Amino acid sequence: MKAVFQTDRGKVRLHNEDAGGVFPNQDGNRLAIVADGMGGHRAGDVASDMTLTHLKNQWEASTGVVTAEEVEEWLKHQITKVNQLLLEHATTHSECDGMGTTVVAAITTDRFATIANIGDSRGYLLNESGFKQITEDHSLVNELVRSGQISKEDAEHHPRKNVLLRALGTEKTVEVDIKTIIFEEGDILLLCSDGLSNKVTEKEMMEILLNEDSLEQKAGSLISLANENGGEDNITLAIVAFSDVSEGDV
Repeated sequence: MKAVFQTDRGKVRLHNEDAGGVFPNQDGNRLAIVADGMGGHRAGDVASDMTLTHLKNQWEASTGVVTAEEVEEWLKHQITKVNQLLLEHATTHSECDGMGTTVVAAITTDRFATIANIGDSRGYLLNESGFKQITEDHSLVNELVRSGQISKEDAEHHPRKNVLLRALGTEKTVEVDIKTIIFEEGDILLLCSDGLSNKVTEKEMMEILLNEDSLEQKAGSLISLANENGGEDNITLAIVAFSDVSEGDV
C-alpha cells in the first residue's frame, strides 16, 4: 500500500480551512481523511482540525479493527463522537458558532476499503472497471440532479452549488454514509475537497492517476491543474494506491 496527502491554500483564499492526512494504526491499516471546514470567524479551520485530530488519535491507538463490520462501526462511532465535540465547542466558544465541516474518510486494508462521508468532499475509485465517484454529495444541487430537476451539466454551474444539506458539527444528530468496497492490487482511491472536484474533471483526474508519475507527482499535478483553472478554494487530496511496492510507503 502506498499513500500521499497534499493540501494547498489555492490562489484566492487567505487561509486554508481544509485538513487531512493518512495515518496507520497499530495493525498497519490506514485511515485517509479529507475535511473541508466552514463557518464562523475563521472557525472552519477549527472544525476541520478538530475532526482530523480526533480521528487521527483514535485510529493510531486502535488495534483489532479488522473486519468490514468492525471498520464500519468504528467510523460511524468516531464520526458521531466528533459531531458531539464540534457542537460542544461551538456552544462554549462564541467565535465558533455556526462552524462545521465536511469529511470523507477511508480505511484501507489488504482486502477492502471502507469509505465514510458527510457533505460534498468526495471519494473516487480507479480500478479495472474505470474511474468513478463512489460517494454521494450531500448538497442541494445533487438533490436537484437526483430528482431530475436539473442535469449533471447544469449542476456544475448552479448558483447554489455550495449549499450543503448535511455537514459535521451543525446538527445534534448526523447521518453518515458508509460503504465497503473490494480494494485490490492496482486499485487507486482518491479523496478530495471540492476545491479539486469543482476545478478538475473526472476525465482529467483519471488521466493523471493513470500516468507513470509517482504518487507525489500525481497529487501535485492535480493541485496545479485546480489552481490553473482558478484555484478559488482550498485544494486538498489524499491518494491511496494498492501496491506491493514498498518504496514511498506512508
